[in-house]
Amino acid sequence: MMEGRCAAESWAEFGRLVKSGTPLVRCGLGTDVFVSTGSEEIFVFTALKRKLKGVLQLPAPVRDLVVSHDTQHLFVACSSGIYCVNLQLLLHSASTDAGSGPAELKISSEFLLVVADGVSSLLLVGSVLLTLCQTDSSWLLTLYKTPEQSQSNHCDVLSSFFLPLVSPSVQGDTEWKSVLICVYFSDMTQSSSCAAASDAYSSRSHLLLQAVLFKLLFGVEAALSKSPVILCGLPDGRLCFLPMRLPGSRLRILHSLEQPVVFIGASAVMETELGGAGCLIALGKQGRVVLIKADRAGSERGGSIAGFTERCVPGPVECACVSKSCLYYSTGSDLLMLGLSEASARKGQDEGASRWSAAALYRSISLNVSGVVALDQPTCSAADEVQLLSLSVRGRLQKISLPVRRQEEGMSKLPSSQVGRSVGDLLSAIGDVCERASVLKTVIRSKNQILKQLNQVVNISFLLTDSAKTEEKLIRCYGLVRWSRLLQKDSLGLTCVLENLSPYVLERGWTLSIMVLPLSCSPKAREEACSANFSFPFRRLCPGESLEVSLPVAAAGDASFPVTVTCSLIFSVWSFLGGDGSTTFPDLQNVCFSLPLNTLTVDWLHALRVISPTSAQKTVTSHSGSNPADIIQAFISSHQNRVRGGDGASRPEQYYASVRVSSDLLRDALRLQRHDSDLNGSKLASQNSCVSLLEWLLSAGCGGVKMGHSGDQTGVSSPVVCGHAPNKATVKLTAKEVNLDEESPGKESLVTVEVQVESSSVAAVCGLHHAMLRRIQMLLQTAPQKACSFSEVQISALRRTLQQAESQQGQISEALSVGMSPGQTHRILLRVYQQLRDSPVLVV
Repeated sequence: MMEGRCAAESWAEFGRLVKSGTPLVRCGLGTDVFVSTGSEEIFVFTALKRKLKGVLQLPAPVRDLVVSHDTQHLFVACSSGIYCVNLQLLLHSASTDAGSGPAELKISSEFLLVVADGVSSLLLVGSVLLTLCQTDSSWLLTLYKTPEQSQSNHCDVLSSFFLPLVSPSVQGDTEWKSVLICVYFSDMTQSSSCAAASDAYSSRSHLLLQAVLFKLLFGVEAALSKSPVILCGLPDGRLCFLPMRLPGSRLRILHSLEQPVVFIGASAVMETELGGAGCLIALGKQGRVVLIKADRAGSERGGSIAGFTERCVPGPVECACVSKSCLYYSTGSDLLMLGLSEASARKGQDEGASRWSAAALYRSISLNVSGVVALDQPTCSAADEVQLLSLSVRGRLQKISLPVRRQEEGMSKLPSSQVGRSVGDLLSAIGDVCERASVLKTVIRSKNQILKQLNQVVNISFLLTDSAKTEEKLIRCYGLVRWSRLLQKDSLGLTCVLENLSPYVLERGWTLSIMVLPLSCSPKAREEACSANFSFPFRRLCPGESLEVSLPVAAAGDASFPVTVTCSLIFSVWSFLGGDGSTTFPDLQNVCFSLPLNTLTVDWLHALRVISPTSAQKTVTSHSGSNPADIIQAFISSHQNRVRGGDGASRPEQYYASVRVSSDLLRDALRLQRHDSDLNGSKLASQNSCVSLLEWLLSAGCGGVKMGHSGDQTGVSSPVVCGHAPNKATVKLTAKEVNLDEESPGKESLVTVEVQVESSSVAAVCGLHHAMLRRIQMLLQTAPQKACSFSEVQISALRRTLQQAESQQGQISEALSVGMSPGQTHRILLRVYQQLRDSPVLVV
């Protein structure tokens, strides 16, 4: 069992870790400790005096570092290359500035040893420096010859080895760090690398492996030549090896964890007489553990084979280290321990090797230390107390002391000193548990908030999807158009109102997107982008509330009508993460989905500026008398008319279009339209049908858009309405009653209301005529269906329509015949077009 509880002693704090960096903690010269928080700085901390000795300032974020075997040099890998720092310079600076705080040493380009991009891991084997880099299509392992002290600061390339990526498209954004270690033959005594491997368990990058297991894994040739073997753990899960001294060696795959490799180590649970570890351990990011050791092949085959045992422990794993009998790993929220020798102590060497590994990996022991993101190799005190040097997520360097693991010998009375220490350890453990509970509580609260918001988003999405099939929309938009004048320029603006009639709250992350698209663009405008997009993010829209936004639709003189206004709600997935997901989920920054609301239409009637006849006359008079440019333009136009052979009149040609509606249909439909909004709807019967129709045409919210009145725009009081079209043309709307006598005697006549559009602009006449037909079409959809008794009127109207169509077809054929000049063709086609527009369409 384990006596007492683990104690965490805080040594120093170096600030929060850089999220995109690699945290590191390494023991170096004597009691010096090198700490990197993922930034451009390396902190040199002395464990003996518990203070900061110096700071190394690198030109780029630190990715990995190794200390030379003689502890005189420090090799640092950055994004720009590999730098070599003489630690004696730092010691000299520290002794010189002993009274002024820690020494600072800026590492410039003169310390640059190798120019290499994307170095993931470093390893020093004797005088050979190895780097592992990821390129676009492969992994690159490069061997360099380190310079002697008397030579220049430059490395020569010895050899390079390539290993293709599993899937470049998937692995292109992988940020996990690779693992690089060296494995030695157990009875190697006179190798040049023996100094590095003399203590196989004091260095995490150099492992001494049992001879039998070494031969089974790496081959007989590597074992006979006693060649050091480089072992690589890649982010794609592959374990690769390379014998250094064999001619023609290449990178080969040993195993695959199918998840990023976090740690590779060796355990001495099967230690033999010759020394060396009998088990190789690999740990994956998601908690997969692979134990590799020598197993007996069986009575039939004889000999030994390499056995691979896989188990899973709680993850994700941030870092790990291994001692002679235990594996320590951190999940970020807790530090855990796996015992590797409990079963082997009770079993003989003749039994199967997988039995102890299976029993040992069933349960992990929590050490109640949270936030650990980096670990150094464990050390053991004289009292067999294991000590771990760790770096927390908050940048805290701490020493974790683990109690001695012994078999239970019964209850005994502890001395007072040990009781006090146990109480202190208990209080420290309680503090760690409270800190971890606080972190977990914050994470749970954040996840609950995200789930609540996600539930709201899903409900709103279903609501808008279902309401798209019906006319009733609980979340919708409507518009209000109004002419305004700014800096002596008239423009038509649209106020779009978003109504939330649903029981859900539109919270942060939603954006009202509006796209304005003219349905009729000029050839010049069609070459450019006709549509305009507007985005209006908002923070919160509760049920029953509305949001008003304003946007320009068209300027005075623009005839690109009708205009469709498409409204939609856009939700950004990025809002779920807040500001903490910029580095965790960079691919989600532009991910969003759009939910359509409804489409509004602004036509010529919406953009018509209604004025009284007297106001129109005053406007024309004032403009003609006050603006010299208008006088000159009028004179030129009059002169052109005379030159063309006119009769002296300067009045332009007028164009007409009309539509007829049955009075009974109009009366019934308008009564239904005003039933909910007009409290005096009974007065409709006494009002003139012509005035009522014009008033409805100019005030109805057709297409989800209503008209706003300003200036001298008043209610319609006469059957004649004058106004200015968007293209500044003067138009006149005239409504009158027309009696249609049926051909058969004895039948009553049909009373209709005819609305005629008159203007000198063909575009204005066509646009207003089209807008009136749209409104009457919508009126018919709400009108009650009745059996029509005027079948003969309809038949006669169809007969006249067919006769006109035959006549117009002949005119079109004449216009397109050979011998016609372009001017004559245009006049004939314009006359036919005007006849089509002026032909009254009877709506019954």
